[in-house]
Amino acid sequence: TPPPPHSVIQEETNRLLVELAQQGKRVVRLKGGDPFIFGRGGEELQVAAAAGIPFQVVPGVTAAAGATAYAGIPLTHRDHAQSVTFITGHCRPDGDGLDWADLARARQTLAIYMGTMKAADISQRLIAHGRAADTPVAVISRGTRADQQVQIGTLDQLEHLAHRAPLPALLVIGEVVELHHQIAWFGHQSQTEGAARPAVVNLA
Repeated sequence: TPPPPHSVIQEETNRLLVELAQQGKRVVRLKGGDPFIFGRGGEELQVAAAAGIPFQVVPGVTAAAGATAYAGIPLTHRDHAQSVTFITGHCRPDGDGLDWADLARARQTLAIYMGTMKAADISQRLIAHGRAADTPVAVISRGTRADQQVQIGTLDQLEHLAHRAPLPALLVIGEVVELHHQIAWFGHQSQTEGAARPAVVNLA
Protein backbone atom coordinates (compact mmCIF):
# COMPACT_ATOMS: atom_id res chain seq x y z
CA THR A 1 0.00 0.00 0.00
CA PRO A 2 1.50 3.36 -0.99
CA PRO A 3 1.95 5.93 1.78
CA PRO A 4 -0.69 8.69 2.00
CA PRO A 5 0.13 11.85 0.02
CA HIS A 6 2.13 14.41 1.97
CA SER A 7 0.01 17.40 2.89
CA VAL A 8 0.97 20.73 4.41
CA ILE A 9 -1.59 23.29 5.51
CA GLN A 10 -1.56 26.51 3.50
CA GLU A 11 -0.39 28.69 6.38
CA GLU A 12 2.65 26.47 6.87
CA THR A 13 3.44 26.61 3.15
CA ASN A 14 3.24 30.41 3.26
CA ARG A 15 5.54 30.51 6.31
CA LEU A 16 8.13 28.24 4.69
CA LEU A 17 8.18 30.27 1.48
CA VAL A 18 9.00 33.43 3.39
CA GLU A 19 11.37 31.85 5.90
CA LEU A 20 13.49 30.04 3.31
CA ALA A 21 13.63 33.04 0.99
CA GLN A 22 14.73 35.28 3.86
CA GLN A 23 17.57 32.82 4.50
CA GLY A 24 18.83 33.74 1.04
CA LYS A 25 17.69 30.53 -0.60
CA ARG A 26 16.11 30.33 -4.03
CA VAL A 27 12.66 28.84 -3.44
CA VAL A 28 10.68 27.05 -6.15
CA ARG A 29 7.01 26.38 -5.46
CA LEU A 30 6.21 23.67 -8.01
CA LYS A 31 2.55 23.02 -8.70
CA GLY A 32 0.70 20.56 -10.90
CA GLY A 33 -1.31 22.67 -13.35
CA ASP A 34 -1.32 26.46 -13.32
CA PRO A 35 -0.50 28.33 -10.11
CA PHE A 36 -3.16 30.99 -10.70
CA ILE A 37 -6.13 28.69 -11.45
CA PHE A 38 -7.28 27.14 -8.17
CA GLY A 39 -3.61 26.70 -7.26
CA ARG A 40 -3.43 29.32 -4.49
CA GLY A 41 -0.51 30.94 -6.28
CA GLY A 42 -2.03 34.37 -5.80
CA GLU A 43 -2.38 33.87 -2.06
CA GLU A 44 1.21 32.69 -1.71
CA LEU A 45 2.62 35.57 -3.72
CA GLN A 46 0.65 38.07 -1.66
CA VAL A 47 2.55 36.76 1.37
CA ALA A 48 5.86 37.00 -0.49
CA ALA A 49 5.09 40.53 -1.67
CA ALA A 50 4.15 41.62 1.85
CA ALA A 51 7.53 40.31 3.06
CA GLY A 52 9.37 42.19 0.30
CA ILE A 53 10.52 39.02 -1.44
CA PRO A 54 10.95 39.28 -5.23
CA PHE A 55 9.36 36.51 -7.29
CA GLN A 56 8.65 35.25 -10.79
CA VAL A 57 5.71 33.19 -12.09
CA VAL A 58 5.96 30.49 -14.75
CA PRO A 59 2.45 29.73 -16.02
CA GLY A 60 1.40 26.12 -16.43
CA VAL A 61 -1.30 24.13 -18.18
CA THR A 62 -4.33 24.00 -15.93
CA ALA A 63 -6.04 20.66 -15.34
CA ALA A 64 -9.16 21.61 -17.28
CA ALA A 65 -7.14 22.32 -20.42
CA GLY A 66 -4.80 19.35 -20.10
CA ALA A 67 -7.27 16.68 -19.03
CA THR A 68 -9.93 17.60 -21.58
CA ALA A 69 -7.39 17.72 -24.40
CA TYR A 70 -6.26 14.20 -23.51
CA ALA A 71 -9.91 13.10 -23.31
CA GLY A 72 -10.79 14.45 -26.75
CA ILE A 73 -13.15 17.07 -25.32
CA PRO A 74 -12.53 20.60 -26.63
CA LEU A 75 -13.62 23.16 -24.07
CA THR A 76 -15.04 25.38 -26.81
CA HIS A 77 -16.36 24.57 -30.27
CA ARG A 78 -18.11 26.76 -32.83
CA ASP A 79 -21.09 24.41 -33.01
CA HIS A 80 -21.43 23.53 -29.34
CA ALA A 81 -19.94 25.99 -26.84
CA GLN A 82 -19.09 29.66 -27.15
CA SER A 83 -17.79 29.99 -23.61
CA VAL A 84 -16.14 27.99 -20.83
CA THR A 85 -16.33 28.63 -17.11
CA PHE A 86 -13.87 27.25 -14.55
CA ILE A 87 -15.38 26.81 -11.10
CA THR A 88 -14.44 25.01 -7.91
CA GLY A 89 -16.61 22.57 -6.05
CA HIS A 90 -15.08 23.81 -2.78
CA CYS A 91 -16.29 27.36 -2.27
CA ARG A 92 -15.40 29.33 0.85
CA PRO A 93 -18.13 28.92 3.50
CA ASP A 94 -18.49 32.71 3.80
CA GLY A 95 -18.24 33.34 0.06
CA ASP A 96 -20.99 34.43 -2.27
CA GLY A 97 -23.07 31.64 -3.78
CA LEU A 98 -22.64 30.68 -7.40
CA ASP A 99 -25.01 32.14 -9.99
CA TRP A 100 -26.69 28.84 -10.86
CA ALA A 101 -29.06 30.41 -13.38
CA ASP A 102 -26.10 31.71 -15.36
CA LEU A 103 -24.17 28.44 -15.02
CA ALA A 104 -27.20 26.49 -16.25
CA ARG A 105 -27.27 28.19 -19.67
CA ALA A 106 -26.90 25.84 -22.62
CA ARG A 107 -24.09 26.02 -25.21
CA GLN A 108 -21.36 26.65 -22.66
CA THR A 109 -18.89 24.36 -20.93
CA LEU A 110 -18.45 24.05 -17.19
CA ALA A 111 -15.14 22.69 -15.94
CA ILE A 112 -15.46 21.95 -12.24
CA TYR A 113 -12.39 21.37 -10.11
CA MET A 114 -12.67 19.41 -6.85
CA GLY A 115 -16.35 18.78 -7.50
CA THR A 116 -16.79 15.06 -6.95
CA MET A 117 -18.02 15.42 -3.36
CA LYS A 118 -20.63 17.98 -4.42
CA ALA A 119 -21.66 16.24 -7.67
CA ALA A 120 -25.20 15.50 -6.51
CA ASP A 121 -25.77 19.11 -5.45
CA ILE A 122 -24.20 20.47 -8.65
CA SER A 123 -26.41 18.26 -10.81
CA GLN A 124 -29.59 19.09 -8.89
CA ARG A 125 -28.96 22.83 -8.92
CA LEU A 126 -28.14 22.98 -12.63
CA ILE A 127 -31.24 20.96 -13.55
CA ALA A 128 -33.42 23.05 -11.22
CA HIS A 129 -32.17 26.20 -12.96
CA GLY A 130 -32.96 24.94 -16.46
CA ARG A 131 -30.03 22.84 -17.67
CA ALA A 132 -31.35 19.75 -19.46
CA ALA A 133 -31.02 16.52 -17.48
CA ASP A 134 -29.61 14.82 -20.57
CA THR A 135 -26.78 17.35 -20.98
CA PRO A 136 -23.57 15.38 -21.67
CA VAL A 137 -21.07 15.18 -18.82
CA ALA A 138 -17.63 13.69 -18.33
CA VAL A 139 -15.70 12.79 -15.20
CA ILE A 140 -11.99 12.71 -16.04
CA SER A 141 -9.81 11.02 -13.45
CA ARG A 142 -6.02 11.34 -13.24
CA GLY A 143 -5.98 13.54 -16.31
CA THR A 144 -3.00 13.32 -18.72
CA ARG A 145 -1.51 10.38 -16.79
CA ALA A 146 -1.02 6.92 -18.25
CA ASP A 147 -3.92 5.66 -16.09
CA GLN A 148 -6.33 8.43 -17.08
CA GLN A 149 -9.99 7.35 -17.00
CA VAL A 150 -12.90 9.08 -18.71
CA GLN A 151 -16.49 8.35 -17.74
CA ILE A 152 -19.22 9.73 -19.98
CA GLY A 153 -22.88 10.15 -19.09
CA THR A 154 -25.59 12.73 -18.62
CA LEU A 155 -26.15 15.45 -16.03
CA ASP A 156 -28.71 13.39 -14.12
CA GLN A 157 -26.07 10.63 -13.79
CA LEU A 158 -23.30 12.93 -12.52
CA GLU A 159 -23.48 11.82 -8.89
CA HIS A 160 -23.11 8.15 -9.84
CA LEU A 161 -20.22 8.84 -12.23
CA ALA A 162 -18.38 11.01 -9.70
CA HIS A 163 -18.90 8.52 -6.87
CA ARG A 164 -17.00 5.79 -8.68
CA ALA A 165 -14.28 8.05 -10.13
CA PRO A 166 -10.70 7.68 -8.87
CA LEU A 167 -9.23 10.94 -7.58
CA PRO A 168 -8.16 13.48 -8.58
CA ALA A 169 -11.05 14.07 -10.97
CA LEU A 170 -12.41 16.91 -13.07
CA LEU A 171 -16.11 17.33 -13.93
CA VAL A 172 -16.96 18.61 -17.40
CA ILE A 173 -20.53 19.58 -18.28
CA GLY A 174 -21.72 20.63 -21.71
CA GLU A 175 -22.44 19.71 -25.28
CA VAL A 176 -18.75 19.44 -26.16
CA VAL A 177 -18.54 16.21 -24.17
CA GLU A 178 -20.30 14.46 -27.06
CA LEU A 179 -17.18 15.00 -29.17
CA HIS A 180 -15.25 12.56 -26.96
CA HIS A 181 -16.80 9.67 -28.87
CA GLN A 182 -15.49 11.10 -32.13
CA ILE A 183 -12.07 12.55 -31.33
CA ALA A 184 -10.77 10.81 -28.20
CA TRP A 185 -7.21 9.87 -29.02
CA PHE A 186 -5.20 9.15 -25.86
CA GLY A 187 -5.19 5.43 -25.18
CA HIS A 188 -7.45 4.77 -28.16
CA GLN A 189 -5.04 4.92 -31.09
CA SER A 190 -2.45 2.16 -31.07
CA GLN A 191 0.53 2.05 -33.36
CA THR A 192 0.94 -1.13 -35.39
CA GLU A 193 4.47 -2.33 -34.86
CA GLY A 194 6.59 -2.01 -37.98
CA ALA A 195 3.83 -0.34 -40.00
CA ALA A 196 3.77 3.25 -41.19
CA ARG A 197 0.70 5.13 -40.01
CA PRO A 198 -0.53 8.60 -41.02
CA ALA A 199 -0.78 11.07 -38.18
CA VAL A 200 -2.06 14.59 -37.60
CA VAL A 201 -0.53 16.70 -34.85
CA ASN A 202 -2.59 19.73 -33.85
CA LEU A 203 -0.39 22.41 -32.31
CA ALA A 204 -1.08 26.01 -31.46
